[in-house]
Amino acid sequence: MTIFHKQNVKGALVDVQPLREQAEIKQMIEALAMSPTNGPRNVLLFKTGISTGLRAGDIVKLRIEDVKGRTQFKVREGKTRKERTVHISAIMPDIADYIESIGNPSQGWLFPSRKGDKNITTTQCYRILTEAGELIGKRDVGTHSMRKTFGYHYYKRTKDVATLMEIFNHESQRTTLRYIGITEEEVGNSLKDFRLF
Repeated sequence: MTIFHKQNVKGALVDVQPLREQAEIKQMIEALAMSPTNGPRNVLLFKTGISTGLRAGDIVKLRIEDVKGRTQFKVREGKTRKERTVHISAIMPDIADYIESIGNPSQGWLFPSRKGDKNITTTQCYRILTEAGELIGKRDVGTHSMRKTFGYHYYKRTKDVATLMEIFNHESQRTTLRYIGITEEEVGNSLKDFRLF
């Protein structure tokens, strides 16, 4: 299993990271909102990712009827094929506002592509996120940044790595902590003022 999900950004391989600070999340939302045609869609895409921990491949396939007026829904995750209940109470107002802004349809793709009657692809999702990341000066943003941001902040608030491991369907707590960047951060913090003399 690849833990860091290296992604190519303008010819350079980078380790995709979570957004660790609330200010970075706010800046990212503001950068995503700057798209003149797709700002609301892109913002909801990001908010869905950082609020649910779903993979980008599962997010882009969501339909309006999956989420409209709901506090939760079930999804069979594309990578693992396991069914998972996804809780969306926290972003229900965002979903409702977005659906209203696109004409209040009762069905269809939640994140439609401008090209035909399709959903956006994970490649489009990657471009959207990396471009917004570059606008805020972060070159380590990719599709996994949403999932990692969810995991990082969930862990920081709850310290419940067992539940997070279950959500992510990881085989060990160590894998989960490495995935969200906690191990490196904790090692760095523990060594910051370490001296023996």
